[in-house]
Amino acid sequence: MTYDKTKDLAGPGIGDYAELEKILPSDYESILDRKETQKAIFAIKQYIEEGLCRELNLMMVTVPLIVTAESGVNDTLDRDGSRTPIEFPCGLGLERPIRAQVVQAATKWKRPALKQFNCKVGEGINTDMRAVRKDYWLDHDHSSYVDQWDWERVITSEDRNLEFLTEIVTKIWKVIKGAETMVEEMYPQLKDKRYPSLPDQLTFIHAEEILERYPNLPRKMRETKIIQEYPAIFIYGVGYPLADGLPHEMRAADYDDWITPTTSASGKPTHGLNGDILVWNPVTKRRHELTSMGIRVNKETLVKQMEMAGQMDQIDSPYHQGILNDEIPLSIGGGIGQSRTYMLLLRKAHLGEVSVSVWPEVLHEMCERKNIFVLK
Repeated sequence: MTYDKTKDLAGPGIGDYAELEKILPSDYESILDRKETQKAIFAIKQYIEEGLCRELNLMMVTVPLIVTAESGVNDTLDRDGSRTPIEFPCGLGLERPIRAQVVQAATKWKRPALKQFNCKVGEGINTDMRAVRKDYWLDHDHSSYVDQWDWERVITSEDRNLEFLTEIVTKIWKVIKGAETMVEEMYPQLKDKRYPSLPDQLTFIHAEEILERYPNLPRKMRETKIIQEYPAIFIYGVGYPLADGLPHEMRAADYDDWITPTTSASGKPTHGLNGDILVWNPVTKRRHELTSMGIRVNKETLVKQMEMAGQMDQIDSPYHQGILNDEIPLSIGGGIGQSRTYMLLLRKAHLGEVSVSVWPEVLHEMCERKNIFVLK
């Protein structure tokens, strides 16, 4: 079979509710009831926030829900322009109302915030971020309401390498695995033989190496294949064109560094100082992304990536100029999906079991038929 791999580079979601009904489990029964689920959510939340702050030397800070359009700090998510933020005028009585936008993620806000909070090298921030992404196709693991632990840490130029990235990812995985162990002790019934616990260690692999294994498959199918072999992986190098001329996935040009030359474990030339943690979800029997993160662009790689993306018209924003003029620090950072993590660790079939959002009626009806209780 021949696949159009260009259709799998941006814009998450299954895209067909008839197909989704086939995918959702037909024999599902939640292990925890609704009260237990809420107690478990907040236990996991506290554990992970404290763990991230301890392991990465972060402090919890407040985070915006709205930003100005002119600041350039709203997350565009992909560089193809397919997902745009909600924008509205605000400021009663102003001659020129403020052009405000609801954040899609705090990715770019955090880097200037490191300076605002006077973080030194090796110090950083973590946030309890809430966002709205209106251009998602709504299914069991994609919601327009997004909650993340958005974190960022100051680094040096010498830290801009795969070894340092790997060290940070390993610490994050330790926290996620620890949260699973904690909640399984809290609710032993979660240790169900149908749903194996997460492995103690991640498998690290470059996107180029995955493509070599499955050269004819689109990105999500490649990921599904590899995590059936290794149930928890970190994929290096998300954003730079691979051997087939396409990136593993579209990634915005102005935060993660996906252009810097690197070398794979097998010694082959590769690119990118960023990546994603993906796991196998034994409840949904699908790939399950937990976090995207990376070493951020410096002024040289920012220009190169913006040129590649054809977005040099945006380079005059305060955010971009702050990088170009060395006014904000070098950093590493990422966003860990909160509801995605709860869904996985609590063996849930749908994001709506752990977070309250809006879903189409067809999805509500489908979930009722399949014994999946979606919060309203």
